[in-house]
Amino acid sequence: MKSFQDLFDELSARKNSPSEASGTSKLLEEGVHAIGKKVVEEAAELWMAAEHESDEQVALEASQLLYYVQLILISRNISLESVEKVL
Repeated sequence: MKSFQDLFDELSARKNSPSEASGTSKLLEEGVHAIGKKVVEEAAELWMAAEHESDEQVALEASQLLYYVQLILISRNISLESVEKVL
């Protein structure tokens, strides 16, 4: 199990040490537009799961959305602390 911070640290490390075999590295290379499309897709899937699926499926879709939101932040060099300041 990973914490929100653990995931952020792992994804940040991937940005700093990209791998050709990594989907994360590929998305970070493609930039905000490509990642943003995934955010929109996952947000819709979370919404639909919340309407029609099990709690487990909702949790899965939420985890995927959080992953892509973190990638957006990392791609823009925005820290979690910056987000926390405006929560």
